[in-house]
Amino acid sequence: MNHDTICALATANGIGAIGIIRISGDDAISVSSKIFEGKNLEKADSHTVHYGFIKDNDEVIDEVMVSVFKAPKTFTAEDSVEISFHGSPHIAKRILEVLIKNGARMAKAGEFTMRAFMNGRIDLSQAESIADLIASENESSRKVALNQLKGGITNEISFLRTDLLNFVSLVELELDFAEEDVEFADRSALNQLLDKIETKLNSLIESFQYGNAIKNGTAVAIIGKPNAGKSTLLNALLKEERAIVSNIAGTTRDTIEEILHIKGHAFRLIDTAGLRDTVDEIEAIGVKKAKEKVENANILVYLADVATENFSEDIEMIKSLMRDDLKLIICATKIDEVIPIQYEKVEDIFRNAISQEFDFIKISAVENQNIQDLKNELSSYVEQLKSQENNVVITNQRHFEALGKSLEAVNKVKEAIAFQISTELLAYELRNALEYLGEISGEVTNDEVLGNIFSKFCIGK
Repeated sequence: MNHDTICALATANGIGAIGIIRISGDDAISVSSKIFEGKNLEKADSHTVHYGFIKDNDEVIDEVMVSVFKAPKTFTAEDSVEISFHGSPHIAKRILEVLIKNGARMAKAGEFTMRAFMNGRIDLSQAESIADLIASENESSRKVALNQLKGGITNEISFLRTDLLNFVSLVELELDFAEEDVEFADRSALNQLLDKIETKLNSLIESFQYGNAIKNGTAVAIIGKPNAGKSTLLNALLKEERAIVSNIAGTTRDTIEEILHIKGHAFRLIDTAGLRDTVDEIEAIGVKKAKEKVENANILVYLADVATENFSEDIEMIKSLMRDDLKLIICATKIDEVIPIQYEKVEDIFRNAISQEFDFIKISAVENQNIQDLKNELSSYVEQLKSQENNVVITNQRHFEALGKSLEAVNKVKEAIAFQISTELLAYELRNALEYLGEISGEVTNDEVLGNIFSKFCIGK
């Protein structure tokens, strides 16, 4: 494909040891040659690096290293140049200005990656994985994004789609021989394929819960009555003073969110206001926010002060917050402040009163007792979401929705076969299934979807 030449800063804005400006397009090498004093870049071999100076007419802007990459073996599959300069924002601005003056233009958000997609260098799911890889903040999200960049999702789908395409072709052929009432597509074999596709789609869809936990972190709401030790626990988990700790009930009036990494997984810890009836207007707002956070949490860590003689209020609060999809961990706190006889039967009290399954841990955040047990429970929650049968994990909402549509379309095809509907309607349902499967890799897409995806990239990517 022919494209005009684009340029952009590929490294982060700000002062650094070096910065890199990327240029791509039909005239990338010739435009760069006009401003580079050193080797003639147009005669340079591909994948070579050259020392010299960037100049604006006779004025030297900076001493640089220039890398030349010739199509098609480049990120965009176009001729490309990368200029490594001393990392000053002013120098970056000057180099971009002189590139534009000599025939390039500023790239749009995600335009380099979009060109890689449009030129067949990568598919759409791989393009999205690049953004995920850049944004990865933990080891698990890095591994998943890298697997997707290597074509994990597309490989899973493409074989099924190819087989389905063969059946679509046979059914379409039947339409040409409608008057002869001939069946080219074996309905029994088609059903077997549809069962296989349905199994694979269900497996991928189920992986989204795990993938979402990897990509966005698992939301953990730390809840309890005022002064139950929520902020102390948050500080113990993070091993630093992030929340205000005092003996005054109601100290935390808002929610505090922090990220905790355990065994490569990210957890978004939400320290909330103490839950109780209150006449304090500001504190009441905090309590309302706390309940809203629990509604969006994956895990509820409820703290019960072992020095409390009556846990009825805690039990009622837990019951009011529980959902079927919410993991509950009850922590008996401050065990360092009382003798064992005062908390040994606390678990039985909660077990007898609460019907939902939950984990029970006795902790002292101040003394760091059993804090690791809590971390292990958090980690095991994420690990249990992972399917042992599927190496590919869905982390992208668009992929999740496309898979859901594909599954619905596949089920409609199965119904069409079961009810022996006309070949025309069967072909229609098959084409729908084929289209939704193609949306994932970008084999079937539209400009609006592409614009939405690539607009989320940074300018230099």
